[in-house]
Amino acid sequence: MIGLHNMQTRPGSKHRVKRLGCGESSGHGKTSGKGHKGQKARSGGSLRLGFEGGQMPLIRRLPKRGFNNAAFHKNYAIVNLTDLSSFKEGTVVNEQLLRDSNLIRGQGAGLKILGDGELKHALTIEADKVSGSAREKIEKVGGSITLREKIVQGPRVADEPPAPADASESGATEAPKAKASAKKPAGKKKTAAKAAPKKKSAGKK
Repeated sequence: MIGLHNMQTRPGSKHRVKRLGCGESSGHGKTSGKGHKGQKARSGGSLRLGFEGGQMPLIRRLPKRGFNNAAFHKNYAIVNLTDLSSFKEGTVVNEQLLRDSNLIRGQGAGLKILGDGELKHALTIEADKVSGSAREKIEKVGGSITLREKIVQGPRVADEPPAPADASESGATEAPKAKASAKKPAGKKKTAAKAAPKKKSAGKK
């Protein structure tokens, strides 16, 4: 009986690691296959992808023009009809069930059904997208497909007029303003006598 105490590796699965730098006649000696000196011959010396010795790399020299759809691309979790054949007839197949069954993993924009393989019995499938061949095969055996609708709330239109305020609310807002103006103390006005400079009389010298 095989146990952890008597398990052995398969013959040929392990081999002796060849040591480097053991002489010129060892096969990988002297420079150990790294050439003569330089940055790449040092331990830990490596160059990143696209490095061109410090000059402006090609990826930065090329012009960037046009539209790129990479930022708007959506990756869907793909499931073929071959994978759905393992479920019993009448099962409601959705994304959560497929994740519990380890048929899809990771994060994606949704679930997409493709038509690779054959479906033997009817299933109720809930997905975000389905190919034409998959839909035809599913409906052929009496199954059904429900496409999930995602509600996307767009930004508010700038030209949309604001909601009209009630008369009671407008009166309530105007009343405090009137009170505030009544409570505000009036500033002292300078009289004309104080403002005008004093004139000396002509008779007095």
